[in-house]
Amino acid sequence: MNSSEIVLQPTVSVKFQKGEVRLNNLLYQLRKFMNELYFGLLEEIFQALEKEEIQRLKSQFPGRYVKNGRRHKPRQIKTSYGVFRYNFAVLYDKKKGRTCTPLPQEIGLQAYARNSREIIQDASGLVCHLSYRKSSQEVQRIMGTEISKSTLHRALQDVGRHIGPWPDLKKIPYRYLMVDGTGIRLQGTDKKAEMRWALASMGEKHKFELVGIWIETPWSQIRKDLEKRLQYSRLEVLFADGEGGIHNQLLTPGMRLQRCLWHGKREFTAMLFMDGIKKIAHKQCKDKLSSIPAMTMTKEQLESIDPADAPQIKETIRKSEEGFEQLLDILDKEKYPRARRYIERLSENVTTFFDIWLSQGECIPLTTNIVESAFSQVKNRIWSIGKRWSKEGLMNWLKVVVKKVFYPETWDKLWKEYLGLESNIQIQLRGIKCQWV
Repeated sequence: MNSSEIVLQPTVSVKFQKGEVRLNNLLYQLRKFMNELYFGLLEEIFQALEKEEIQRLKSQFPGRYVKNGRRHKPRQIKTSYGVFRYNFAVLYDKKKGRTCTPLPQEIGLQAYARNSREIIQDASGLVCHLSYRKSSQEVQRIMGTEISKSTLHRALQDVGRHIGPWPDLKKIPYRYLMVDGTGIRLQGTDKKAEMRWALASMGEKHKFELVGIWIETPWSQIRKDLEKRLQYSRLEVLFADGEGGIHNQLLTPGMRLQRCLWHGKREFTAMLFMDGIKKIAHKQCKDKLSSIPAMTMTKEQLESIDPADAPQIKETIRKSEEGFEQLLDILDKEKYPRARRYIERLSENVTTFFDIWLSQGECIPLTTNIVESAFSQVKNRIWSIGKRWSKEGLMNWLKVVVKKVFYPETWDKLWKEYLGLESNIQIQLRGIKCQWV
């Protein structure tokens, strides 16, 4: 188009009774008026663009196009301000012997599409926390735009497919790896599937960053995936709960394992039940585990220790080892094989944080609460709200959630890329003049 700028000059009238202006009412009326202003400006821009496009076609193809009025029914376009209705101008193409509407093609409006892609952004943000049904209801309440839950579902799936695979992270010198998982319900099966995720950190005082999510993927395959995208040989510490497959598949020579203290206490109770230990004996065993110095340590306590306290730490380690030995004496290997084996494995890797503090002076996490906290809202949405998921559908949803919840600074960038907003269109307010009438 030849025209590079459109100047709009709206005239706004504000009527009120003097002395009765209240801020809340003023703001409310302005908010309602914004819809009217939005549609008024949009209609004027459409008309200007349409006129320019028709003129271009007639100039480029003399005698081929003839004006043929406007469409009988207005085209409805759902936007973030509500439903916009516009009667597109129609031309008759003498060469092809049929009519055409020049503006939709010029502005990239898809045939039969009623939902503009831009309304999907806010709706998708809601879907990260609410069901598709409630999200569609909230969109209609807040924006006044109706969008069905099935349309919203299809749109979010398309956004998820648009997001590429996990990136190569080999340039980042990660040192710590933290992993966990949770049960999910997948369509077509009565058994719980497993969703697993991994976070990595460059070390003390560096946050843990999400580096992967997997659905129904064995830890051996997760290890291969991480080796492709991370400098896996640089990893020094693995943080995990008591799931045996994690340690067997993810540990490498030279990598230390730090068992989660919180999971250590909780899972020990489960082992006691499995071995048939009565509740009276339960308390004795759990109290003994809780009395072990290493099991009562907190990150704050570890960070407050002075290097001069190294002899005291060594004594704490010795007392912790004695405590585990005393607990093993209580757990007869014939009567309580599961609980005894669990404590044997736990005692081997639950005090790694002491060893690293003594050798490197660093304070590492004592639990996997970081990953638990990060995924608490995700797990609630998957388990409580979304009853059954397809594997592909859940992964596409998770890709969007990662952007919204874990990397909010990339949320706007995602939508600029998805909606194709990198253009030279600029809309500026040149000024507003006010006068009494």
